[in-house]
Amino acid sequence: MGATITVGDRSVACDGDQSLLEAFLRAGVWMPSSCNQGTCGTCKLRVLDGEVDHRASPLDTLTEEERAAGLVLACQARPRGDTRVALPGAGGPDRATHPLRDLAATVVALEDVARDTRRILLGLDEPLAFDAGQYVELVVPGSGERRQYSLANTAEEDKVLELHVRRVPGGVASDRWLLGDVAVGDRVHALGPLGDFRLPEPADDDGEPLVLIGGGTGLAPLAGLVRTALARHPGREVLLYHGVRTAADLYDEARFAELAARHPGFRFVPVLSDEAGPTPYRTGFPTDAFLDDVPSARGWSGWLCGPPALVEAGVRAFKRRRMAPRLIHREKFTPADTLAGTTEGA
Repeated sequence: MGATITVGDRSVACDGDQSLLEAFLRAGVWMPSSCNQGTCGTCKLRVLDGEVDHRASPLDTLTEEERAAGLVLACQARPRGDTRVALPGAGGPDRATHPLRDLAATVVALEDVARDTRRILLGLDEPLAFDAGQYVELVVPGSGERRQYSLANTAEEDKVLELHVRRVPGGVASDRWLLGDVAVGDRVHALGPLGDFRLPEPADDDGEPLVLIGGGTGLAPLAGLVRTALARHPGREVLLYHGVRTAADLYDEARFAELAARHPGFRFVPVLSDEAGPTPYRTGFPTDAFLDDVPSARGWSGWLCGPPALVEAGVRAFKRRRMAPRLIHREKFTPADTLAGTTEGA
């Protein structure tokens, strides 16, 4: 049974088993969101009128006290009837966003770019409007499972989506499908765009320096963000750190070298944490490399994508260099098959 859900002066239909978040996003109403799995807490709303079913909302993300106070996770909660909600934080439903859509695509290219890492190109039946840094949710054939993968695209690259997928041993999406039996020509069903990991609107982008740190395939959304940022302000200072275990895990060095040749303010810094023996690359952790390179990040914005430990270390490093907390943007991911209810890739 459907319901009407309202935020501010915007009311939309919530059909069948849709979450609050999906209903709002499909109608083009902006909602704060990130993981879409109930693990980050970004999409918390306050229920003003009506009741919801919290479904699988984890207690460590939405506590009993928060539930009693009327808070819900929009990505998990289903309305039990007409419901009115409010955004507890900054921003509002009039913020610009792209409507969430069901997507039909065809696998047009597969490229193994590093150890247990594959680039997958999906040709869309219809172009997708999105912002660099957002992600799509793929439906895993034959399982009913869904997995989230960030786009490495800029918004202009709207007909062929680029995903970077790292193998999770035993993973229903990565191991068995996307690095398993997937083939060029296969049809893929997806949902997108999702997430708020994106640059400010062009009118609000002053061209301040950027530092971006990605772990593993956390490089994917940063690739789109970097290229978008440099297209807007070709002379801006941009540092991109890619943290991996060994040189066998690195990829796209030539792509970023070409970008650096066109933009002298851009620098790509690979950092290896577990390389044995001599190497031409920086070693250690990318957050430490940033601390070594940048004495002050006052006035910079920071972008972090990767496992929770890397993201948390990055936040600490940025704050040590006096970056304003409001300018620190983060996207965490954890393999879905190793931690229930989280994303398998970035």
